[in-house]
Amino acid sequence: MMMEVLSEIVSHPEFPEGEAWVRHPLKANEVIVSEGEEGGSLFFIETGELRVTGRVELEEERRVQPGICDLAAGDVFGELSLFGNRTRTANVAAITDAVVVELDGEKLGRFLDRHPDLGYRLLKELFETLAGRLSRTNRQMENLFAWGLRAHGIPKYL
Repeated sequence: MMMEVLSEIVSHPEFPEGEAWVRHPLKANEVIVSEGEEGGSLFFIETGELRVTGRVELEEERRVQPGICDLAAGDVFGELSLFGNRTRTANVAAITDAVVVELDGEKLGRFLDRHPDLGYRLLKELFETLAGRLSRTNRQMENLFAWGLRAHGIPKYL
């Protein structure tokens, strides 16, 4: 459903390619978003697979970059920076060759103001996407917390 709404938006004559959105062909291992950079756009994947990673500092000079999730055709990312420039919170790189469409947040906002029916459908889909991600993150955090308790023998003290 998300792909349908986004495809409708990018094919609309009032939302021109090259001005309001751009298509990015990516090679495997190519980075499209880097943690810490300013963002103001939404991305959706037309083809291929991408990996979202974060950065965790274990010690002063020791860091790891765990995979947060893998994304595939039809998935979106960058929505946290969509309606207001915010710092990107993760890295996103292609696992395989991929094609990603980037929608300019400011231009998208103005377009959706003129087309509230599409705006409602897009925001509904984004809400469902975010709710699903939050549920998965909660489960991951619970599992990680439980693992930490078991790894350190803490449950026997509870």
